[in-house]
Amino acid sequence: YGVILTAPSVSVTVAPLKEMGKLNTKAGTSIISAAILDDIIGIIVLSVIIGMKDTGGATEILRVLLMTFLFFVAAIGVGILVRRFFKWLDKKWPHNRRVPIFSLAICFFFAYAAEHWFGVADITGSFIAGLVLSSFHSTSYIDRKIDINCYMVFGPVFFANIGINTSFSGLSMTMLWFGLAYIAVAIISKLFGCGAGALLCRYSMKDSMRIGLGMMVRAEVVLVCTQKGIESGMVDSTIMPFVLMIILITSFATPILMKMTYRNELNMPSAGGGAAPESTTGTPVDSCAHSENCCD
Repeated sequence: YGVILTAPSVSVTVAPLKEMGKLNTKAGTSIISAAILDDIIGIIVLSVIIGMKDTGGATEILRVLLMTFLFFVAAIGVGILVRRFFKWLDKKWPHNRRVPIFSLAICFFFAYAAEHWFGVADITGSFIAGLVLSSFHSTSYIDRKIDINCYMVFGPVFFANIGINTSFSGLSMTMLWFGLAYIAVAIISKLFGCGAGALLCRYSMKDSMRIGLGMMVRAEVVLVCTQKGIESGMVDSTIMPFVLMIILITSFATPILMKMTYRNELNMPSAGGGAAPESTTGTPVDSCAHSENCCD
């Protein structure tokens, strides 16, 4: 249950910052960097937890950690070969439909190898495949083409599967109270935890509040972690409605609250847009009255 709440959503946080032109500020860059690191840590912890679901002995934990380490070593080696292959592919067929097809195949291969050969969560393999593909010249082309498949096929199938596995039948009063406490912990832990961490790193109170708000939002990674937990039998399926509530609350509240923290800065008048100059007596000066070429 703790792993589910680990990873924030970078995309939801980036949108309001980019809209306000605050993405490259000290708080903005800190939020993005911390969110990416949080995603990586969350995925690694998810892999370790799922790997030792059957037995929790010291030997099993060491085995899971060793297999996770071996997967990352193997992924780096295969990633170097994939990089060379895509460089050759980009020279031979630049912006060809073969490029996104091979990219999708690489993603599926990494996900399959992670889960079936190393006992690591398949989301970890997909994440590593994305890191490998992110450094190519054709990344924007791949992203544009794969987006179509995501919106038309993979996204609807994934969310339909989430809906099918969402259960309200076993929702007892105990689970209801637990779910409400779970929502509160999801919000408070990031808001005050990350905010306090920023204060300790000598950020201002406003920037610390912005970092806490930016790290509070949850979305896609939380759904994936919850689904993996339910499939492995480590998480009760009745937690899914509360996870969806966490996503809805944080996704709607974060952009609004983030804009409120920047309200004073956004409403500041521009350098050339101030009020009319005043005379020494305090009355506004008519600039036209002092001009030789006044309007007729």
